[in-house]
Amino acid sequence: MSILGPRKTLGGAAAPGGSLKKTLGWPHLIALGVGAIVGTGIYTLIGVGAERAGPAVILAFVIAGAVCACAALAYAELATLIPAAGSAYTFSYTAMGETIAWMVGWALIIEYSLVCSTVAVGWSGYLVGWIQSAGVDLPTALLAGPHAGGVFNMPAVLVALAVMSLLIAGTRESATLNIILVIIKMTALTVFIIFALPAFDADNLTPFMPYGFGSSEIDGTKRGVMAAAAIVFFAFYGFDTVATSAEETKNPGRDLKIGIIGSMIACTAIYMIIAFAAVGAMPYLELADSPEPLALVLRSLGQVTAAQAIALAAVVALPSVILVFMYGQSRVFFTMARDGLLPQGLAKLSSKGAPTRITILSGLVSATIAGFFPIDELAELANAGTLVAFTSVAACMMILRRRAPDAERLFRCPQPYIVGTLAILGCLYLFFSLPSTTLVRFAIATAIGLVIYALYGRRHSRLRAG
Repeated sequence: MSILGPRKTLGGAAAPGGSLKKTLGWPHLIALGVGAIVGTGIYTLIGVGAERAGPAVILAFVIAGAVCACAALAYAELATLIPAAGSAYTFSYTAMGETIAWMVGWALIIEYSLVCSTVAVGWSGYLVGWIQSAGVDLPTALLAGPHAGGVFNMPAVLVALAVMSLLIAGTRESATLNIILVIIKMTALTVFIIFALPAFDADNLTPFMPYGFGSSEIDGTKRGVMAAAAIVFFAFYGFDTVATSAEETKNPGRDLKIGIIGSMIACTAIYMIIAFAAVGAMPYLELADSPEPLALVLRSLGQVTAAQAIALAAVVALPSVILVFMYGQSRVFFTMARDGLLPQGLAKLSSKGAPTRITILSGLVSATIAGFFPIDELAELANAGTLVAFTSVAACMMILRRRAPDAERLFRCPQPYIVGTLAILGCLYLFFSLPSTTLVRFAIATAIGLVIYALYGRRHSRLRAG
């Protein structure tokens, strides 16, 4: 009997709308993972993290990375056990049923939409900084949302729409271009390390933990190592997007585990080095909240050319993160629509085998949000959705280990109950370390999702109809 149980046809070729074409190999998957993981989190949010934890932002990266590592192991097992589009949504549908799957799928939609918007805003910050460093002044009204004294962030809107157009061209073309953009990003980060690390000053690490370890509210803002970890957590996820590509992977048993775990290990090591170099080269109070912290560090060291190169690399390569997450969002939308929980017309594929209608919807939503909201609020709400999804994946792994212990697993998580429990506890700790306003917003968004499910999804579900 299929591990998918009663919905064994819902993720496969028998479903309306057809199956996605198998066009991706493991090099594409590693590039997708690295492309998603290495991006706005380290290029931009390191400044926000430093503002909340001081030099201990280094420790915040370690904690967030450890939680993600546990979640990554659960993802790797489930992605090879259930190689179908939809990621955490599909896993939850299989292990915990439709209602929980809807909630997880809705959380993923929130995550992916807001990640695209967050990265677009971060990209805009580097673009504006690069243009201004060249002596060109542009009207503030078109460069920032109302929170920063502008009307709307036009560069952020335009980049989101541009990536949407690229995705419509087809999956393989987008993934191949992504490999090139990943190389550009990694080269830029290497340049940063070369110039920043020799300027390391131990005095910049004192006091190391000015706001303590836990998450507590200080001057109206949550501060502390865990508060910083709850937002720099954004810098680590992205490996889950690889899992959404399972149905389009040529050899999922081999390629998915290489893509998920390989990209996670590589990016964790990179982040530690960059965070150490950044907070060691500049006092954290100067680094805090800069829209372009890495370029700022290099300019403070007199490396103007290198700073411009970093900013240019961010402008060129950060769209790859938007590409990866908009890709992931469209595949979650596609799977939910194919299952009848969203209008099945959205699952219609183009002649190239891509869900064009959903991609257009995803792009428009992400672009609109990016135009009006600040990067920290977007990242925090995106993290809330991600933490819910990660918690569900860890739970699904343990449930399916008990329910189907003999099912073929091309990758088996070591000590699954220990790893799964650590992932759940870590995600819950980070979730409740987020600002209370973020938790309220997420609760409202979740309630809206449940209303949509009650009014449409539950009535049109293919599982219930069958």
